[in-house]
Amino acid sequence: MSVDIDEFRDLLGEEEVRSISRRYFISNGFDGTLTSIGVAMGSYLSGVPDGVTVFAIGVGAAVGLGTSGVWSVWEIERAEKLAEIKDLEAALLTDLDDTTLMRQKEGARVINAVSSGIGPLIGILVPMSPYLLEGAILTMLQATLIAVSLGMGVLFVFGAYMGSIGSINPVIAGIRMGLAGLVVAIINLLLPG
Repeated sequence: MSVDIDEFRDLLGEEEVRSISRRYFISNGFDGTLTSIGVAMGSYLSGVPDGVTVFAIGVGAAVGLGTSGVWSVWEIERAEKLAEIKDLEAALLTDLDDTTLMRQKEGARVINAVSSGIGPLIGILVPMSPYLLEGAILTMLQATLIAVSLGMGVLFVFGAYMGSIGSINPVIAGIRMGLAGLVVAIINLLLPG
């Protein structure tokens, strides 16, 4: 089944598709960002000697969580959308294979899966980026502090965005989500070793 660009544009205009994609993007972006803060703190506290190594660890985490996001949502949405189609086929007493509705469900699935995979990439690669400057203009401590700060900033943006959608004060929602990054950093500081 192929979905053309106009159909994708129409799907992006549908609130249900945007809502599901937004949830996957933010949820997996949140996981990725907290992972990046954990990687930053753990790397520094365990004595990883250079920023390139920390960045490479972050890229590995981004690949893992990005793949997980795409793959899991692809399979979850496949099952959910097939169940919807089967229910509709039973109610209509007709086969809906190769119909516009089936193509729309497939297109929505692609959009959901891509959104799910992009969230953790942003949540990890943005906070990990200071490690690329370690040794040139930043120390490991500075890169770590900036990475944790960027992670908390990404979390704040995620929270503020969701707050604006839910008619919650975006600043309060952003602070609440950003605090999760601080909690991860503090837990890492308190861990033995």
